[in-house]
Amino acid sequence: MESVGQLSLGIVAGLVIVALAFDFMNGFHDAANGISTVVSTRVLKPYQAVVIAALMNFIAVFIFHLSVAATVGKGIIDQGIVDHYVVLGALIGAISWNIITWYYGIPSSSSHALIGGLVGAAVAKGGTHALKGDGLIKTVEWIILSPLLGFILGSIVMLAVSWIFVKTPPRKVDTWFRRLQLLSAASYSLGHGGNDAQKTIGVIWMLLIAAGRIAKDSTSPPLWVIIGCYTAMSMGTLFGGWRIVRTMGQKITKLKPVGGFCAESGGAITLFLASSIGVPVSTTHTITGAIVGVGSAQKASAVRWGVAGNIVWAWIFTIPASAFMAAIAWWVGTHIL
Repeated sequence: MESVGQLSLGIVAGLVIVALAFDFMNGFHDAANGISTVVSTRVLKPYQAVVIAALMNFIAVFIFHLSVAATVGKGIIDQGIVDHYVVLGALIGAISWNIITWYYGIPSSSSHALIGGLVGAAVAKGGTHALKGDGLIKTVEWIILSPLLGFILGSIVMLAVSWIFVKTPPRKVDTWFRRLQLLSAASYSLGHGGNDAQKTIGVIWMLLIAAGRIAKDSTSPPLWVIIGCYTAMSMGTLFGGWRIVRTMGQKITKLKPVGGFCAESGGAITLFLASSIGVPVSTTHTITGAIVGVGSAQKASAVRWGVAGNIVWAWIFTIPASAFMAAIAWWVGTHIL
């Protein structure tokens, strides 16, 4: 068996390709998060929305610091147990869960699928001692905080807008917010790119350190990793995940342009905050919380709580399900490859 420090360039390149495939699927799977509201309110046609979302996903590379990549690459599992089997198991676990949830149109979290994959593969190899408590606890805390913040901020923005424009004719409000929603949708996609693309950067960074391709104390991954990951996720977004668009944009609550603006604004603020402190949050959780917040700010019956409840169950199962699949993939990898 090849030792970690002696990994061939072919093995490293193969795993990088798998990681970029996950990143592409992340964009494909989560495209709905940034465009579902702007499509469901008919402000933009689907193809227009995905082009804007993909462009903003990539532009995020010039705006956000690599804090999230550092958390994923060095703060979730012990670098000392990382090898090609752990990385492969983590990616296979995350990709498998993404395919299942995409097929059934369930807006689960690609981010937490990846975290679950890392946890499952690491525990399979080194037991629970292989986990880093601080980074993992912070990530788990934000599983609750991100949709809660999205809910609160979406509600606050909706109530503020309703108060400010209470005497404005509905048609005029609709016209203004059709334009403003372009800005809010672009901002949300910017936040999406700034948080999600960095997770794959962290995994490749971890792999390159384990393979001895870069120094253990490196403060930043190579530029080609950064550009490659942002490009892969942007391309995934460009192809879109239409099954999930319908769930996010129509099934939870019916949105008008003003509601879409408020949901995207609340979600974008949450993502910007999380990325600034290096927390790998779920864009799916965030925008779902914001959409529910906007709907409930109008009236509780505006929200289809049954659909929202099914989504929450998907959130609960994501990390353990992807961890289980990753552990199996790790075991298969060590016995076959």
